[in-house]
Amino acid sequence: MTALYAFAHPSVDAGVDRDIPVFNSIEDVVATIADDQPIHVLYRQSMERAAHAFLSRFSGTVMYAVKCNPTPAVLETLVHAGITAFDVASIEEIDAVRRISATAKLYFMHPVKSRRAIRYAYLAGVRDFAIDSLAELEKIIEETNGADDLGLFIRLGLPKGDAALDLSGKFGVDGAAAVDLLQAARAVSANLAVSFHVGSQCMNPHSYRKAIAAVRALLDEAEISIDLLDVGGGFPVAYPGMEPPALDAFMGVIDQAVADYGFLGLPLLCEPGRALVGDGGSVLVKVELRKGNALYLNDGTFGALYDAGAIGWRYPVRRVDLRRAACDNEQAFIFYGPTCDSMDVMKGPFMLPADMAEGDWIEVANLGAYGMSMRTKFNGFHSDLTVAVAPREAMTNNVVPLPVKHDAAMADAQ
Repeated sequence: MTALYAFAHPSVDAGVDRDIPVFNSIEDVVATIADDQPIHVLYRQSMERAAHAFLSRFSGTVMYAVKCNPTPAVLETLVHAGITAFDVASIEEIDAVRRISATAKLYFMHPVKSRRAIRYAYLAGVRDFAIDSLAELEKIIEETNGADDLGLFIRLGLPKGDAALDLSGKFGVDGAAAVDLLQAARAVSANLAVSFHVGSQCMNPHSYRKAIAAVRALLDEAEISIDLLDVGGGFPVAYPGMEPPALDAFMGVIDQAVADYGFLGLPLLCEPGRALVGDGGSVLVKVELRKGNALYLNDGTFGALYDAGAIGWRYPVRRVDLRRAACDNEQAFIFYGPTCDSMDVMKGPFMLPADMAEGDWIEVANLGAYGMSMRTKFNGFHSDLTVAVAPREAMTNNVVPLPVKHDAAMADAQ
């Protein structure tokens, strides 16, 4: 163990530049600054609407999962919208939030952390840590010098459920091991919680009820009480071919399960990521070459379109028409990215005007989550060029039907 005093407190750069150019429309973006780089677009008012929806509907603390999009402008938008808690998984994510807000509450929800990360987090004011093993518990005790102000979140393992992306294999503890961990953590934690994750892009609200029932069964077996319950993330976004239930359906099921299984009055937390920012971003890509029904783009699976390639999600697309009249006929296209790797392919199919040609620009929507955060610099292809557009162009549906309850404070995307 290294003594805590050997590490300087993480600095907070309050002067970090979060300003990005603001345009009235996507057409203005392409006409003004389009060159050879992909352009990342933020619709900050969409993120604000989603944040307001969660804050008004969830009966507890809404914790943004920073991994979805750690862009400073995104974090600043969410803080402006009222998000005060953040799920971080690394030193870099801790610093990203601290540069935006010195007062935000951080939860280190990665169940496996390096010893240096634990020390760094504790010095940065983090007191809440997720664990799924006795070994990780021992690391935290040792690297915080046996601190008596820890909040420990036991990450419960769940069987594969109804989510588009199963998260049950890598993390989580269950059975006798979960009982042992709960009992050990109870003895050393100021606040003890259980957390779970039903999987990313969960389409079935009742998955949360099953998980909450599993928590109750585990606590009864361990004869342990907890101080908080974290229902995790997994709240979905509307992608083509994936039309999720409304947010109210999820919140209704969670509220009823909390009451039915004896957690009424217990502080609750949730960890939305995709559902807060998914609809709040897109990427503008340029066609470099057309071969039949194949379009070769300046971004791909090693950039912002990872999920379109690796997972096969068909994001909404449209051509940004500047050079000629709109074409009424559409055709199915396959996309190839700019790298030399044959895995850099997005099979779609993506429906676009039949007369697509070199030099055309395409907006790929719903990339506010896991677009910018999944980029690499493979083969030298990378772009940080980011802009904001206001007002939101209605090319896609939002995450869920949202009532307009906020004022026009974000209308100019400032």
